[in-house]
Amino acid sequence: MKKTCLLSGLREGESGWVSGLELAGPMRRRLLDIGLTQGTRVECLLRSPFGDPAAYEIRGAVFALRKEDACRVRLERNTGGVLWG
Repeated sequence: MKKTCLLSGLREGESGWVSGLELAGPMRRRLLDIGLTQGTRVECLLRSPFGDPAAYEIRGAVFALRKEDACRVRLERNTGGVLWG
């Protein structure tokens, strides 16, 4: 069964597949440019001590995103913990 969540909700070591972006303008363009397109696997690698920003692995590269931007990226995950695709 698929579960929808937000990128900002991933804990360290968790991952999911991008299902949509709820952004417009330059930030949407930036996220698309770094590879956050529909179907892309994203893993949360590390959170700062206060939880913002967090580091994510996207297509083999590591990027830091602020929570306010990460909460606008929708993900899908398998409720059993196994990624689908």
